[in-house]
Amino acid sequence: TTSEVVRLRAPRAGAAAGGLLLHGVRTSSVGTMATFSVPISLISDSYKASHWLQYPDCTKMVAYGEFRGGFEKDKEDTRLVSYGVRYIVENYISRRWTKEDVQKAALFHSTHRAPAHDQFPFPREVFERFVRENAGYFPIKLEALPEGTCCHVHVPVFQLTAEGEYATLCTFLETILTQLWYPTSVATLSRRAKDVITRGFERSADAGADSPLLNSRLQDFGFRGCTCVEQSILGGSAHLLSFDGSDTMSAAYYVQFELNDGEAVATSIPATEHSVMTSWPNEEAAIANMIEKFGDGFFSVVMDSYDYEKALDEVIPAVAERQRAAGGTIVMRPDSGDPVEAVLMGLHAGEKTFGVDVNEKGFKVPRRWGVIQGDGINTAMLAKILEAVLEAGFSAEAVVFGMGGGLLQKVNRDTMQFATKLCHIVYSDGSSRDIAKMPKSDAAKTSLPGVLAVKRVGGVPTVFPAETGEVAAGDNLLRVVYDRRPVQGVWDRFSVLRERVSREWSALPPTADVISDSLKQKRLNVRKARLGE
Repeated sequence: TTSEVVRLRAPRAGAAAGGLLLHGVRTSSVGTMATFSVPISLISDSYKASHWLQYPDCTKMVAYGEFRGGFEKDKEDTRLVSYGVRYIVENYISRRWTKEDVQKAALFHSTHRAPAHDQFPFPREVFERFVRENAGYFPIKLEALPEGTCCHVHVPVFQLTAEGEYATLCTFLETILTQLWYPTSVATLSRRAKDVITRGFERSADAGADSPLLNSRLQDFGFRGCTCVEQSILGGSAHLLSFDGSDTMSAAYYVQFELNDGEAVATSIPATEHSVMTSWPNEEAAIANMIEKFGDGFFSVVMDSYDYEKALDEVIPAVAERQRAAGGTIVMRPDSGDPVEAVLMGLHAGEKTFGVDVNEKGFKVPRRWGVIQGDGINTAMLAKILEAVLEAGFSAEAVVFGMGGGLLQKVNRDTMQFATKLCHIVYSDGSSRDIAKMPKSDAAKTSLPGVLAVKRVGGVPTVFPAETGEVAAGDNLLRVVYDRRPVQGVWDRFSVLRERVSREWSALPPTADVISDSLKQKRLNVRKARLGE
């Protein structure tokens, strides 16, 4: 028989790329193994392969990437958490190309052109040249915001520069770098969710936003809904910038051992699923087993396998004394019905069976029990449930949330409108031009002209023309993370990223004008030159 497995391989010391490399591996009963991976030379869009013939003769090209809109078109809060460029650099951009990669590209392109599977143009000679002359490293410079930087839309999150005979390769890596949209979108979503939960804590928990429980209030339940393991790592690690709770072990492992020097970040607790509950003669027996095995700590039991209301009214009281004697904390999980109603039912049942204490703010705090809602959760539902919980007199500390599809799946590139655009070119005759996209039909898609730099103005990351001298080298937030080959010592530990997000997000105003006056004037000049306005 043949089984499909996924191997997560950390490169050996001295390998070109760090982080996790993912390979699909097929293992047969006779022990043979074949590894499939897409050649690095083909990790791009088809039309990118022909762009080297389409650009004018030049010696330098510069492009940048930005998010053009607030999360789900939110105009009242346009903040974002930039995250994920390290993964892309370590796993793709830093990979050394080989002659075989170019040969595979040649074989593929020989039959790729429509309609008759003819030769598709691609820069074979240029590829072969940097394999020979640059040790196989892709010959571009990449600058990026530090991982975890909080900024507003329109701030460049990266900038690409290619020069000399490789100038026209500048945008070849756009495809893979554009995928930064995903971890950044999840990181931003998770942080926005934390804002909702934090407001509930500030109103109803004695310690407010300083409560040690806050970071555990949103659990990542999204692994099983991901399209692949790699998505779970990227999205799951993005969530861990703001919270500790995660059932996505792939991301938890990646963060701990690849990004944080072995120091743990993510936590979870033993929890039943419906298969566990229904495998026992009855729910009381299933919960009694959980108390026996895990009752001295935190554990969770799903309560709606048959009749949620009956389980709350009859089963929970039947095991209450055993749970009290064990000394731990039981967390009850509804998984169907109206989320608001289900949470309130669990809270009232828990209060009746186990009791509550009233804190200094006048809200009820459970005595070693709680409710977790993981069905139908998004930020809007979070706010709706928390409002109902507080209105019922309970502290926000009484409820934990799990988010699956709403966290790792229900985002796309348009969630914050990510795009990469060329912004500067130096022609072969020595002349240069700052360029920008300026569609009359959609001004929101207007891009920024010229080589760019980013510095904080009043704490807010703001974009400037690089050549004006307004941004000193030490102040530029766009840091070189790859320069024709990997650059050492450019990545911070994940714990530093978490601190950065916590500090910078709350310090930013919800919206800000991030385009400097000098860049606005340049954009106006470019518009006049191109459109005659």
